[in-house]
Amino acid sequence: MDTDIQSGRNFHYIGLAFLVLVLFIYGFIRISQQLRGIDIRRFDQTVISLVQSAIAPQLTDWMLGITFLGSVGWLAFVVLVLVFMLYWKKKKALALFFAASSGLGSLINILLKWLFKRERPDILPVISEEGYSFPSGHSMGSFIFYGSLAYVIIHLVHKKSHQWIAVVISSFVILLIGLSRIYLGVHYPSDIVGGFLAGGAWLLICVILFRYYEYRHHL
Repeated sequence: MDTDIQSGRNFHYIGLAFLVLVLFIYGFIRISQQLRGIDIRRFDQTVISLVQSAIAPQLTDWMLGITFLGSVGWLAFVVLVLVFMLYWKKKKALALFFAASSGLGSLINILLKWLFKRERPDILPVISEEGYSFPSGHSMGSFIFYGSLAYVIIHLVHKKSHQWIAVVISSFVILLIGLSRIYLGVHYPSDIVGGFLAGGAWLLICVILFRYYEYRHHL
């Protein structure tokens, strides 16, 4: 009976994840189809003007620190450390989940940037960046990494308050990293939203596959 209840919960969980996955993919497709549309341009300009109206030297220093938390070098380093720690603790499935979600996610971002070839904004750039703009690599990478980190914590920690703290902190960091990219003038807001949607979709695919592995492994 307990096994049947657990199986039902797993399928309910996966079904909900599939629904959210479809919404993420639909949102990304809609934004990608409207990149040159007037509504997206108005949205981008409005948000950029609002965010960059707060530019100040001290705040810029903070934003540079925040954007570093979504950089490729930092995320790659932390992923390697956490994968090693999980493997050492004999959590091999979680280690593979972490490595695959962030590692393959970065390759998907490169592919998407190459497909859309959107140039970066030239409106008051605080720093300079190379490469294409859509979807934002920092936003997509941070959503995948910090989302995966929150999921691993939820998986390992059974106290509900600690699980919620992990979700709230991860969500806050993800949003701040996206905001920092707009503030620094290296991404359009629609790049950030696109990065979040693409990152969320890939993260959900990884979570669904991991949950399915767990279900099959415990049969």
